[in-house]
Amino acid sequence: MNLFTYLRQFFDDPAYRSGYDSIWTRLVEHCEYSAVALLIAIAIALPLAILSGHTGRGDNAISIVAVVGRALPSLGLLVLLAAELGLSLSVTMIPLVLLGIPPILLYTHAGIRAVDPAAVDAARGLGMTPWQLVRQVEIPAALPLILAGLRAAAIQIVATATLAAVVSFGGFGRYIIDGLYQYDYAQVVGGAVLVALLSLVTLCVFWLLDRLLVSPGLRTR
Repeated sequence: MNLFTYLRQFFDDPAYRSGYDSIWTRLVEHCEYSAVALLIAIAIALPLAILSGHTGRGDNAISIVAVVGRALPSLGLLVLLAAELGLSLSVTMIPLVLLGIPPILLYTHAGIRAVDPAAVDAARGLGMTPWQLVRQVEIPAALPLILAGLRAAAIQIVATATLAAVVSFGGFGRYIIDGLYQYDYAQVVGGAVLVALLSLVTLCVFWLLDRLLVSPGLRTR
């Protein structure tokens, strides 16, 4: 059987059109896990990155956190946490949040640091307070890179949120885990394709945000 045969079998199955195991139910679960993890990662990483970029300190620390965060094995960490702390949604969130923090830190810090010093000096000369300088000058100028970091974090989280199914939660990962257990490869392929499609939708959402929020003169593409 080829890929398209498996996909046809999956999407033609009425079990995935309504009810507990429907595509819509799994989509809502997957988006919920991803959104919560992304918001927590933003709340942790964005203020730290803006502060470090504004003060010009912490370059080495940001780089180390980014490298370590990317090197963490998400599945292994999830299994260890579940074994130690038990099965809960909050335990599932930890690897996803840790996965989302590094790109937000790295891109936002780099964006703030790359703001034209002449613009910063001019703003200071106009009497702007540090908060006004950050809000009105540095963040708008760094917005393309800030959004790039958020986009990278969101796509990684969406793709990795399938891990929730490993510890008995839902999302599109449920199809992959259950399909492997049942030797139902149509379900596995369907789940994988749905995750890929959701990642593409996430990419499109951030492309639209870039077009809506970033000044045309600052867009990189």
